[in-house]
Amino acid sequence: MKSSHILITGGVRSGKSRHALDLALQRSGPRYFLATAQPFDTEMRERIAAHRAEREDRFFTVEEPLFLALALGAIPPEAGVVVIDCVTLWVNNLLYRFAENLPAMRREIDAFADQLQRVPFPVILVTNETGLGIMPDNALVRRFADELGGANQRLARLCDEVLLMVCGIPQVLQKGLPV
Repeated sequence: MKSSHILITGGVRSGKSRHALDLALQRSGPRYFLATAQPFDTEMRERIAAHRAEREDRFFTVEEPLFLALALGAIPPEAGVVVIDCVTLWVNNLLYRFAENLPAMRREIDAFADQLQRVPFPVILVTNETGLGIMPDNALVRRFADELGGANQRLARLCDEVLLMVCGIPQVLQKGLPV
């Protein structure tokens, strides 16, 4: 039986992560949190610490900035739900790691999409919507927007529900299996 997956998108500080946690806490069984952030500086370390404190001991946390397919595949099949926060940072990490080898980066995204279709538990994906702003003024940011937009579209097609967060309010974009 296929698991029901949810993709939550929206702008920065729109309430995506909070809503993902709220949805996950409604599920029974062991809850997992797959974190993609890396503590590159003091501010990011503080953000990561705040997110850990917010989850308390209600989630098993797995930190994996690059190889999400492997991390997702290693989660026990009896998991009640997995929250992945966030696809945006993951794609950023991949682009940084594979800057000169986009096919390798896209293989990682393919591997994750394939694994997502195989897991026996529901997954809640958090990502940023990059397509609502102005055209970035440099090639690297445009490449990032292109890659994230492509990943978001692909993952949304694999999800049963897609939500857009606006000012902390979820807007249902897709309910039920995608067409």
